[in-house]
Amino acid sequence: MVEPLDSKARFSDRVDDYVRYRPSYPAELGDLFVRVCGLGPGRVVADVGSGTGILSRMLLATGARVIGVEPNAPMRAAAERAFSGDANFASVAGSAESTTLETESVDAIAAGQAFHWFDPPATRAEFTRILRPRGYVVLVWNRRKDSPFDRDYEAMLDAHAPDYARVRARDRASSGPGIQAFFAPSVATFVRFDNEQRFDEEGLRGRLASSSYAPRPGDPQNQAIQRRLAEIFRIHAVGGVVTFAYDTEVWYGRLDGP
Repeated sequence: MVEPLDSKARFSDRVDDYVRYRPSYPAELGDLFVRVCGLGPGRVVADVGSGTGILSRMLLATGARVIGVEPNAPMRAAAERAFSGDANFASVAGSAESTTLETESVDAIAAGQAFHWFDPPATRAEFTRILRPRGYVVLVWNRRKDSPFDRDYEAMLDAHAPDYARVRARDRASSGPGIQAFFAPSVATFVRFDNEQRFDEEGLRGRLASSSYAPRPGDPQNQAIQRRLAEIFRIHAVGGVVTFAYDTEVWYGRLDGP
């Protein structure tokens, strides 16, 4: 029997690596939050599945009040430490399906690198409940672009990270048709921005370790994946660094009509 993917606990032992090595988002996304969603001073946005606060930081830069909704206690604590001096940030223990927020209490909802972990019907009902009329939902992912480096990195994960196939399948299930079904009968808008990260070899190891499916020290696959990672770095490094090139994919729309 295959064990279920526990989305609410699987990052608990990876918080420090997540903070240091996960990608942020390009400036164009911040412009979208202001231009399309109307975020700014006096507005309230829920960052659902807020994790360590990567997307919250961009939302706070708009001047809006940000409520981070995160079920994982260690990740939630990391965001609370990061924004401890910012009066515009609040944090709650909640999930996409049960945010704990009041009815019609937010002007927008954002989810960065998280929607594929949500239960869509329950999430849609909850988002509809907490959104004020005409509020936007914005779903964001950084997805690796195809490149020689990425093909080798992907093959390494297939060979040495047994959990990767299940996570990838879940992620792919949240692609276009599934997202359009979530917004229906409204129609979501899709945009894509370029994004990237550059790492030396130590940083590349940290980037791998930040992924929930990466074998940890003591796992039988850990030594094998570390050896292959070193080989990939030697093959693809230019000037002592490798580049993760991403498409930042964004779906946005309203749940109460066009």
